[in-house]
Amino acid sequence: MSRVAKAPVNLPSGVEVNVSGRDLTVKGKNGQLAFRLPVGVDVEVNDGVAQAKAVGRNPNMAMAGTVRATVANMVHGVAEGFERKLELVGVGYRAQAQGDKINLSLGLSHPVVYQLPEGVSANAPTATEIVLTGADKQVVGQAAAEIRAYRPPEPYKGKGIRYADERIVTKDAKKK
Repeated sequence: MSRVAKAPVNLPSGVEVNVSGRDLTVKGKNGQLAFRLPVGVDVEVNDGVAQAKAVGRNPNMAMAGTVRATVANMVHGVAEGFERKLELVGVGYRAQAQGDKINLSLGLSHPVVYQLPEGVSANAPTATEIVLTGADKQVVGQAAAEIRAYRPPEPYKGKGIRYADERIVTKDAKKK
């Protein structure tokens, strides 16, 4: 049985959760997020606390834990937001954030222009750093993964785009 679903989601001040049929919306200072509840799971909101409840028994308890985690991420996203940092490692690797686009110079024969998805904003504090922010954890993480996929870190020198908290294990070069 899922123990995750039993934990309540505390709603901070300024965050509003509405359940209308199978549709759940969360509003806060960073925007509004929507989620369609799966069959077999309901969400109850009472006194600033949201609780995921399984309708029925065993198979729905696992999904109730997933829904509870999703609702908690939505509440955190509209209240505080999510952030993902990327680092560019390599000679001549640079990034520039321009509005809803990121211009990347990655040692390719052409510059790479990445169009940010809606709800995600980018900042480049230095030429070798990218900071992605947004209210939806999944969209921010997906955008970071797509940018990283242009030049994933290679195992010999560690050159490429990596997450700020990522540790690259490098291999030894071929010995004679």
